[in-house]
Amino acid sequence: MVKVKICGLQTIADVEAVNRAMPDYAGFIFVPGRRRYIEPGEAERIRRHLSPGIRSVGVFLNAPIEMILSVLEAVNLDVIQLHGEESNACIRELRKCLSGKFPGAEYLIIKAFRVVEQEDLEPARHSEADLILLDAGAGGGKTFDWQLIGDMERPYFLAGGLRPENVRAAIGKLHPYGVDVSSGVETGGRKDPEKIRHFMINARGTL
Repeated sequence: MVKVKICGLQTIADVEAVNRAMPDYAGFIFVPGRRRYIEPGEAERIRRHLSPGIRSVGVFLNAPIEMILSVLEAVNLDVIQLHGEESNACIRELRKCLSGKFPGAEYLIIKAFRVVEQEDLEPARHSEADLILLDAGAGGGKTFDWQLIGDMERPYFLAGGLRPENVRAAIGKLHPYGVDVSSGVETGGRKDPEKIRHFMINARGTL
C-alpha cells in the first residue's frame, strides 16, 4: 500500500485532521522564512497530540548539522528530510553526528531532489539517504513532468502538485513508494480536513 505524507503542520487543528485520516507520516517545516515554518518548541507542543501510528518528519533546507541536532533535541522526531543541496558526504556526517549525539536512536533520512530534466534523477539514484523524494521544487504546488521518472529503480516519494483530484492517477501511473502533499490539502493557506480526507480516500481507496 502506498505511503502517505502530509506536510506543513502548524496547529493542533492540523494534527487533529491528520489523526482522523491516519497517513503514515506528518511533516513539520524547520526552514526559517517559509510560510509553514514552525518553531521547534511549538512543533513539539503539537507533535505530542499526533497519533502514535504516524511518524513525525522534520524538513530542513541546507541547514547546519548543529541546527538539525538542536531541533531533534527539542522535538521528538522520527524522520529527517533534507530538502536542499545536501551531498552524500553531508548525509554521512549527519549520520555520524546522530549516532554520537543520540546513541541507539535510529532516524530515517529522506533526501529530496528537484526534477526538471532526466539528468536530475542520477543524483537521486545514487543518494545515500534511506529514501528519496522527487519534487518539482518550485513551490506553489506545481507538478513536474512525470514522464521524466521513467523506470526509477529505487523507492521514492512523489511530491509537487498532488491534490485529491490527481493523486489516484499519479499512483496508478507511477507506482511510487509514497506520496507527499502540503498545499494540495489546504484552503486559504490552512490545512483543510475534508481535502485531507479525500486525499487519503483517493490515495488508499478506503478510509
